Amino acid sequence: MEESIMYAQKYLEDILSFFGLNTQVEATHEDEVIQLNVPSTALNGFLIGSHGDTMRSLQYLVSTALKNQGHEHWRVNVDVAGYKQQHADRLADKAQDWLKRVKESNEPLELKPMNAADRRTIHKLADEAGLATESVGQGRDRHVVLKPVAS
Repeated sequence: MEESIMYAQKYLEDILSFFGLNTQVEATHEDEVIQLNVPSTALNGFLIGSHGDTMRSLQYLVSTALKNQGHEHWRVNVDVAGYKQQHADRLADKAQDWLKRVKESNEPLELKPMNAADRRTIHKLADEAGLATESVGQGRDRHVVLKPVAS
């Protein structure tokens, strides 16, 4: 496990060095997820990309490298300057309004398309609030439908 974490950390640091960014990546793990945190730098916008796309690509590269090198299978989460945590907090705030609306109206609510991580967050929050959820659609159109629980 420690070998996988060290490999992932070094691999991401090597990628970042190609962009002229020589920085220490913080590597931790929880359950089966390797968390790689890149500190805030002048390249934050570039490394995060539009709506976090570049960050997700870095995550995919590190995960694929781990698998190709025969390391234990680990989910990898890359965060740059706390962007993902801030995004998750904003999403959770919005979700509270959506959950309240569904509870008050007792009507389903279709949310806009979102990535898998955001859908996972919504499913978890809805479950905690006692609501049902369903992911519908394909690819970039995949979205969550919040539903009241039938009594």
